[in-house]
Amino acid sequence: MSSCARDTKPCGFKIMLAAGGTGGHLFPAESLARELQKRGCSVELVSDDRVADFASSFPAEAIHQVTSGTVTGAGITGKIKGAMALAKGVWECRRLLKSINPQAVVGFGGYPTVPPVLAASMLGIPTVLHEQNAVMGRANRFLSGRVTRIATGFDLAKASTVQVGNPVRETVLNAAKLDMPPIVKDGPLRLLVFGGSQGARIMGEIVPAAIALLPPRLRQRLHITQQVREEDILRVQAEYARLGVENDCASFFRDLPMRMAQSHLVIARSGASTVAELAVIGRPSILVPLPGSLDQDQAANAAILANQGAAEIMMQPSFTPEALANRLTAIMNDPEALIETARKAKALGIADAASRLADVVLQVAGVENPVKAT
Repeated sequence: MSSCARDTKPCGFKIMLAAGGTGGHLFPAESLARELQKRGCSVELVSDDRVADFASSFPAEAIHQVTSGTVTGAGITGKIKGAMALAKGVWECRRLLKSINPQAVVGFGGYPTVPPVLAASMLGIPTVLHEQNAVMGRANRFLSGRVTRIATGFDLAKASTVQVGNPVRETVLNAAKLDMPPIVKDGPLRLLVFGGSQGARIMGEIVPAAIALLPPRLRQRLHITQQVREEDILRVQAEYARLGVENDCASFFRDLPMRMAQSHLVIARSGASTVAELAVIGRPSILVPLPGSLDQDQAANAAILANQGAAEIMMQPSFTPEALANRLTAIMNDPEALIETARKAKALGIADAASRLADVVLQVAGVENPVKAT
């Protein structure tokens, strides 16, 4: 176990956050941390070694790395190693929690959440789970019967849960203040394409090929901003240049929420954070759920928007250049329909999710009427 302390002055209640070391888990944890700090709480974070990429920007008085493992590894050897790592992590977290003595522990999913939340439950410390996806992940399912309260990003239709929404970053809330760029028939259409670490490759293959199938009168109206794998950037840029399409391609966009706000249409995967941000900002989308997941969480997330007419779903086997070209042609021939789709997406957004989750956490921690940040 390792820890990194910050030179800050903690005050009030102390809350421990536990999250897997990826953006999908850490971004909502970051939003809650900032909200709790505004209310005078001290916040510390426990995660795995992947958190190092976020350590410089995560708002916590200390960041702790503990041993974690999963018992879903391949083969009996993998399961045994995972169980041993899990047991070691729980032992480390019991020591950590006894020394810190937080008023509550909040888990955000991923297997690194299991040791701290399990240890907190054993020690009688109040616990909250936050489930970002429209179906509960395996780590949270394992912990669900051992925690004080379960908060969700989407309505899971379970009596034991309370829907608060998915906390989004300040950059998303700022982007949500912007109106969608004006839509003019036969005018320009701004398309944003991104796929994250598990989607950039297929987006780089399918989207340029689909654009090539559009008639020139439609292609010339497009401006495409696209996240592309580093090794594919030159190829994709050259293809768009050959087609006469304005484009901005990069392997990473630090200002992705603002680029989302500046777009008329988004093509993306449907992770929980992406779906929440699309709703809070209020932009139409074509969502391509990541296939192969045991829980099919991205398909369930996408359905939240699609069922309300706020997005379209294209499952990956059907996400072909021909099918995408047909959808883009229909959209560009009736661009005004995007305005209504954007309105429906915005209606589903929960911009104050961090505040709602903070209320739940502080109530569980023993504050009957938590004071909201101003």
